[in-house]
Amino acid sequence: MISAHQVGLEIAGRQLLQDISLELRPAEIVTVIGPNGAGKTTLLRLLLGLTRPTSGEVERLPGLRLGYMPQRLQIDATMPMTVARFLQLGIEGVSVADALARVAAPHLAGSRLADLSGGEMQRVLLARAAARKPQLLVLDEPTQGVDLGGQSEVYQLIAQLRDELKCGVLLVSHDLHLVMAATDRVLCLNQHICCHGHPEQVSRDPAYLEMFGDKLAPYTHHHNHHHDIGGEIVDEDCNHDHDHAVTPPPSRTGTRNSGERN
Repeated sequence: MISAHQVGLEIAGRQLLQDISLELRPAEIVTVIGPNGAGKTTLLRLLLGLTRPTSGEVERLPGLRLGYMPQRLQIDATMPMTVARFLQLGIEGVSVADALARVAAPHLAGSRLADLSGGEMQRVLLARAAARKPQLLVLDEPTQGVDLGGQSEVYQLIAQLRDELKCGVLLVSHDLHLVMAATDRVLCLNQHICCHGHPEQVSRDPAYLEMFGDKLAPYTHHHNHHHDIGGEIVDEDCNHDHDHAVTPPPSRTGTRNSGERN
């Protein structure tokens, strides 16, 4: 549905992303993880066409239907808009009842947006993102503001939406453990793709452990190589310069058939 080929973004002399290559396939849940400042939201903007890369190219399926859920939505406490009205804005023929039923929140239709809890707001945003019956759902930190008990429910809903709508899902998260059960493939990002593959594989990768170890130590990785569509390193004689020595994993193959599931 979307392919990125050696995409990079530089702004005011600062390299935000470099050499990003990936593919998003139908009916697959792909999670982008990485520390703060790794470029996760920037990558979403590049893939959606909201920002133009300074190098490489992004290709999108013509007419691709997208559903987008932002990281947060600031609502004026005085705004009287109801959930039902919010779901109808700009979406012709949407069924409010069906949209809220998909996220197990039919009781919220008459509630004011300003009165919703964090978890309720995320369900409403997810309902709106899915209301167009998109081919690709793009979710930026979908559990933002949700308590720990509700976070697993949100990820279960995302998996259910994927199965119901037969759509692909691209989501951003800080914590691999929260999405372990609901993700087909993980991309670990820190300005470039450090590692990728099945969640269990990525969680054992030295690059992941370097970033998300017990002390959450900063990870910097200077390199002169490129990645192919699947994220694999294609320069056989590339050099790596790490702040800390990292032993390469035995294997870093992340290619899966689009029909595979956990």
